[in-house]
Amino acid sequence: MKPPRLAFVFCLFQCFAALAQTTRPMPQVDRVLIISIDGLRPDVLMRANTRTLHGLIERGSFSLWAQTVPVAITLPSHVSMLTGVSVRKHGIDFNDERATTQPIYPRATTLFEVAHQAGLTTALVTGKSKFAVFTRPGVIDWAWTPENSKTTDAEVADMAGAIFRLHKPQVMFVHFPGGDTAGHAFGWDSPEQLSAYAGIDDAIGMILRGLDNSGLSQSTIVIVSADHGGSGRTHGANDPRSLYIPWIAAGPGVVQGQDLTRFRELTIHTEDTFATACYILGLTPPPGVDGKPILQIFPRKELLQDAPTTLPVGE
Repeated sequence: MKPPRLAFVFCLFQCFAALAQTTRPMPQVDRVLIISIDGLRPDVLMRANTRTLHGLIERGSFSLWAQTVPVAITLPSHVSMLTGVSVRKHGIDFNDERATTQPIYPRATTLFEVAHQAGLTTALVTGKSKFAVFTRPGVIDWAWTPENSKTTDAEVADMAGAIFRLHKPQVMFVHFPGGDTAGHAFGWDSPEQLSAYAGIDDAIGMILRGLDNSGLSQSTIVIVSADHGGSGRTHGANDPRSLYIPWIAAGPGVVQGQDLTRFRELTIHTEDTFATACYILGLTPPPGVDGKPILQIFPRKELLQDAPTTLPVGE
């Protein structure tokens, strides 16, 4: 027999677990894997040899007209992606490695914090050291960022695969840097960048095979997006070629082969990734979130009657 205090804690845990299950649109889905491909402009995705990503598009819901934050640079964009708020609100308006030498964290609550507070396990693997802004102590169970400013896509894939095999985190974020590196060196949509994205596509295929082999593909929704596009050898504000990004969701219960531009009034923003992940996992987001859950990825009959009241719902 459990001691009274332990019995109470165990009962409380069961109640919270049951509540989370009833508030998830797909009760069997208890994992979200977010993959960000640095610098991936939507038309470049379609031109590159990206069979894995094309496969996710075919068996998921997608938009090639999603929008990143107006500054269209890596770190502010990713912080908005993983906090659901604007750059002004989260305060990470720089794009260098200063957070690797001093503790600098977003002013907004990250997806890792929301998940961790709900008892979910979390992981982060990134190809650039500047992502240290997410590694607030006690928030991410397994985190890896490179010692130097950036690393290779192959190393990212190896580290992500190892963490997933060993720990099977319920919220995982993986960032591939190589396409952006090639874009700055050789130009957007250059042969070198197309080759880099083909390699990243292979790496994503390896990660997805790991999901299948672990038996977790039927409990995981994968979201793939980017932080910005680009033109020439750069990217930034006031250039539509930098502002548009792909957004793909695939997994159990997600409508297959659905171009989300079918919903004329729906515009997907990078902040919506945070909100959608919260919705999928039945997590309550903090007040003041700008992003909305993209409910249209699920069949109408699967949608909950009451979406989280703190989130605007995409119409």
